[in-house]
Amino acid sequence: MSEIPAKATESEDPSEGARARAVDGLASAVGGALAADGVRTGDAMWQSSPPGSIYDYIRVASFSIGPDGLVNQWSLRAEHLFGIPADRAVGMDPIEAFIDPRHRERGMRKMAEILDGREWTGVVPFRMPRGVEGECGHEGLAEVYVMPTRTEEGEKAAVCIVVDVRTLRTIETDLAASQAIFSQSPFGFLLIDPDLRVRRANQRFASIFGGTPDDHRGKGVHDYLQRGEAERVAATLRRVLETGNSITDMHVTGFVPGSDERRHWSVNLYRVHSGSGRPIGVAWLGTDITARRAAAREAAAARRNLALLNEAGARIGNSLDLETTARQLLDVVVPGFCDLATVDLYQGLLAGDETPPGLADGSAELRRVAFASAVSDAPFAGTGVPVAVGAVHHYPFNSPCADALRTARPQNVPGEDGGLVQSTLAVPMVAHDTVVGLVQFARTKGSEPFGDRDRDLAVELAARAAVCIDNARLYRREHERALILQRSLLPPGDPEASGLDIACRYLPGTVNTGRPSEVGGDWFDVIELPGHRTALVVGDVMGRGLRAAVAMGELRTAVRTLAQLDLEPAEVLSQLDEIARGLGAPGGVQQATRAARRPREADLSEVYLATCVYAVYDSVTRRCTFANAGHLPPVLVEPGEPALMLDVPPGMPLGVGGEPFEEVEVELPEGALLALYTDGLVESRDHPLDEGLQAFVSALSDPAHPSPGHHPSTTALRADSSQYLEDVCDHVLNTLDTHHGEDDIALLMARVQGLPTDSVGDWTLPREPRSVGRAREYARAQLLAWDMEPLVDTTELLVSELVTNALRYGEGEIRLRLLLDRTLVCEVWDSGLVQPRRRRARDTDEGGRGLQLVGLLSAAWGSRRTPRGKTVWFELPLPGGDTTLTDPAEALLSLF
Repeated sequence: MSEIPAKATESEDPSEGARARAVDGLASAVGGALAADGVRTGDAMWQSSPPGSIYDYIRVASFSIGPDGLVNQWSLRAEHLFGIPADRAVGMDPIEAFIDPRHRERGMRKMAEILDGREWTGVVPFRMPRGVEGECGHEGLAEVYVMPTRTEEGEKAAVCIVVDVRTLRTIETDLAASQAIFSQSPFGFLLIDPDLRVRRANQRFASIFGGTPDDHRGKGVHDYLQRGEAERVAATLRRVLETGNSITDMHVTGFVPGSDERRHWSVNLYRVHSGSGRPIGVAWLGTDITARRAAAREAAAARRNLALLNEAGARIGNSLDLETTARQLLDVVVPGFCDLATVDLYQGLLAGDETPPGLADGSAELRRVAFASAVSDAPFAGTGVPVAVGAVHHYPFNSPCADALRTARPQNVPGEDGGLVQSTLAVPMVAHDTVVGLVQFARTKGSEPFGDRDRDLAVELAARAAVCIDNARLYRREHERALILQRSLLPPGDPEASGLDIACRYLPGTVNTGRPSEVGGDWFDVIELPGHRTALVVGDVMGRGLRAAVAMGELRTAVRTLAQLDLEPAEVLSQLDEIARGLGAPGGVQQATRAARRPREADLSEVYLATCVYAVYDSVTRRCTFANAGHLPPVLVEPGEPALMLDVPPGMPLGVGGEPFEEVEVELPEGALLALYTDGLVESRDHPLDEGLQAFVSALSDPAHPSPGHHPSTTALRADSSQYLEDVCDHVLNTLDTHHGEDDIALLMARVQGLPTDSVGDWTLPREPRSVGRAREYARAQLLAWDMEPLVDTTELLVSELVTNALRYGEGEIRLRLLLDRTLVCEVWDSGLVQPRRRRARDTDEGGRGLQLVGLLSAAWGSRRTPRGKTVWFELPLPGGDTTLTDPAEALLSLF
């Protein structure tokens, strides 16, 4: 600045406007400060200004000039402003000390005028005098107000008040910036005083809550928020005032005037201080986050729905049981999606009907298969009378649930007045365009109502569960069919055999687990053979399902057919091997045999493999012949001895071909126990085969059960042996791990009860005509000894026919044997290899009617090859049985 103006009004300094605006701002600030301290403007009350007044913001100093133009008084604020202590400043010439040399001449004139009694106001550039160490002070700009005074002696002097202009400019800039931030902010801005009253509000806040910014002065948080929310916010404001800790992103909920929509704000709070650091209030900066909260809720709902769908995909359908699948659906949706839920399935579907009702009239019978509730002891009555789980019911034709079943579209059912349920979604379960049931999702009062997004999610969840339920229904149907087929191919009832007590068990893979599983190919059979012999068979077709069950049926039929041919065990397995190889070939056994000679890649899907053990027991000799095709070895328990596995050479499984089978003959002692079984009994995922076999042998050797030879007499043994075998079977199944349900279990146990010696009549006859008469005599005498007089005539006649045929067509010695057990068997042995063949004799033929007569009078007859020739036999029922004997005379007359 080049000159010093004489008066403020004459000042050409551009800071004059700034000074005026600063004074106005300071006045406003002073008014606010006074109001904040409880001093109302205009009141006739004085109060000392505490720290934090206006003087903390501007730099004001005062000093006085004596008649000689030198400083004679120097205030403390002057020391702070100029940095010169009073002892040094007193006596200084202010013009010489503070004015630039270029302006000192004019400064001297002004000083003379002041001392002459004139007031003066102006802006003066100054600089600090050199310090004690000689350094040059900084330059400044001050507004000076000089007021003439007089000393006590009446001499003219002056009092100077100095204000730092640069500080005023800084205050002006700060005020302008604060005003801009406060008024132009896009956020709601409040200044709240220590009494939690609004001291100032910006236009943005006023535009939301109505009125002008001045209309909100003096209001509290209770004027904007509901009571509970207002108390929470007020407590937070007090905590900020007390601690000075700022609050960031505090969520506040309320309503704006003229709207019932709940609004959400994010509020930042921080304490505001005066220049001296004294708290004077709290600044409130808020922004509306209602839309953001809504978007966040939508995103959270979408994430929740995706999580529910992922959980549904992972949990629903793990079981092929209808009820379990329904419960899995409810485990997913309660309580994550709804508070209560039920699943109803068509009763016809559960009963195994071929085709479920589908899009019927919606009033068909349903069964409540699952119910879940997140509310303790709350029945589901959202759509009428509560229905218990397992109960059969139906919905009225005009009800929303029946409409949902009928149209295959979801229906929203409002809750009843005074009830627990707010609303219910009735969603049909549709799989492959077929309605299989209805699922209801309900939310209690106070929960968020169902929206369109919830409706879509409910349909998707119901559709996924419906597909799983329909798959379970189809699987259950196929499983039941295969199980029926499999059971129909097993021996009906309790098998009976001559010289053996039989007990058996068959457990499908689903019996112990309770969950559906494919049936297997395990089977067993007890086949009666001529001469009171018995064939025992246990086998296992590899694989599971209907295909394995059908293959098992074919092999079992083939075994029974081959057994009736009275082939040796090894020969039976060889024929079975050919049949098994032909099961997977389009042309049967011959085609499979031809194809085996040509190198080709086998279609594994058409390969049928099976294991089988085949044993033939003769009750007369108590000898048993075994042949094994890759099966587990039989277990034998002799009286008083531990159980042991028989060393039967394991051949190749059936269907492999190319290897012969070996036979092993074992003599079984009286009362011995023989066990045949499949691998499901001794093998599982948790127990390897070796451990299972050892456990099986140990279970049969368990001393807690009576030894097979423990009974004191044969009569008591036979009377009690059936129950004994049943107890042994139960003991084995309870001891071993038979609850895994991974494979079928077949167990066949036989207790040896050989034919007593007095029940066998055996004679050798020479090859001469007199042998026919002797044979009749032997037979009569033996039958009378057995008290079988009603069979004497028929037996004599048939023995005569068989011995006569042996004399005429056979070779070597003739052997006659009578066996008495459940039936009477007569056998005639000779060394000839030619098998007798029954033919129909013409009316003019003299012979050829002997075998016809045998067929008419006997219950059964036949012939079989032996290692030394053949045996022709016939069988007669015992007197007193259900079968009546044919009169020989009538039989003879019927031949002519």
